[in-house]
Amino acid sequence: MKVSFVIPCYNSAKTIEKVVAEVQSKMDTLSKYTYEIVLVNDCSPDNTFDVIRDLCAKNQNIIGINHSKNFGQHAALMAGFHFISGDIVVCLDDDGQTPADEVDKLLEKIDEGYDVVYAQYEHKQHSGFRNWGSHLNKKMTEIMLNKPKELYISSYFAAKRYVVNEMLNYKGAYPYLIGLVLRCTRNICNVKVNHRERKEGHSGYTFKKLLGLWMNGFTSFSILPLRLATYGGSIIAILGFIYAIYAIISKFMNPDRMLGWSSLISVNLILGGLILITLGLIGEYVGRIFISINNSPQYVIKNVINYNEDKA
Repeated sequence: MKVSFVIPCYNSAKTIEKVVAEVQSKMDTLSKYTYEIVLVNDCSPDNTFDVIRDLCAKNQNIIGINHSKNFGQHAALMAGFHFISGDIVVCLDDDGQTPADEVDKLLEKIDEGYDVVYAQYEHKQHSGFRNWGSHLNKKMTEIMLNKPKELYISSYFAAKRYVVNEMLNYKGAYPYLIGLVLRCTRNICNVKVNHRERKEGHSGYTFKKLLGLWMNGFTSFSILPLRLATYGGSIIAILGFIYAIYAIISKFMNPDRMLGWSSLISVNLILGGLILITLGLIGEYVGRIFISINNSPQYVIKNVINYNEDKA
């Protein structure tokens, strides 16, 4: 059995060597597996790709990929998937927080018959902002993608090759991995591992990037937002109709009564806001359809090192 490690890299010049060394050290103890490592540099502003180039020169089992610009973590993983040759794919972070030396726990669950295994952290060492973002992402995937509530999603996971092959059939410009995984299989489990403190740098996920990731999730894999807009509009319309009947009856019962200006303005603002939100959602979907029709790429690869098509 061959294991392909896919590691998206961004600003990781000081950490990626240690991560690779840990992968190599652990896999050397697992005699039943061979392995390869695919490092995807997502256009880091530092010298990350120089470090990757040096690693590739020392070991032919390491494949280096360099993006022409920053496309995001999920696009980097999709790029790496096109260069793997293993029976099992393992994805982990480049900062050393995900313990590569516990990969055997994930592989054991794959051997038991699970299609995908996600690492679960008992004590996450992320910042409060990142934990808050992860919590919102968890709720979003439960509501929009019907993810089981008990399933914990993380960036450290193992998957069988057929799952990855099916994920590669997605050609849209906005990949969202958990959405792709849930389209393939529900035979998924968790395994508990440690989560380390970050030794270098800081998370690359800003609020803007997290918001973009959530938008990818529910606009690419769910129409529930549009349904919610429809339901919300229906509820507001019913309430408006009831209020109109109430106003007419009140006028008949008390002809001198004046309809309140403030109440009319409030109703108009509510209706106007709802209409704008709905139009915004429709525009987001239409815009993404337009971009996909124009074949906007998930990623653009500038350089590839150590890749041999014959072994893929």
